[in-house]
Amino acid sequence: MERVSELGFWQRMQQEKGWIVLFFSSAGCHSCRIWRRLLQDWESKRSDLRVWEADAGIEMGLTQEFGVYHLPALFLFRDGQYQRPIQVEARLLALEAWLEKNASLPAEDLP
Repeated sequence: MERVSELGFWQRMQQEKGWIVLFFSSAGCHSCRIWRRLLQDWESKRSDLRVWEADAGIEMGLTQEFGVYHLPALFLFRDGQYQRPIQVEARLLALEAWLEKNASLPAEDLP
């Protein structure tokens, strides 16, 4: 899992290939700690997926751009294109099923 900042975020994202999960978190968020462990596990099991973490309290411009109102918040990208928010229970099998179901859907506009 890699920490990202809003500086150069979009330029870098447009150069990326494969799946990227953008994970908004905060140091004091208990649910974020659970999701962080889960996402690290998911990332280690998939060679085509990477997780980028943004601290919502520090990267406030990015947080506002995505309309993040609660934490944790997850957003999916493929080949640099925004796909959609990830809304699923915190289980590895649920994440895999969600991605399989949504993988073939067209990209969406940013929130």
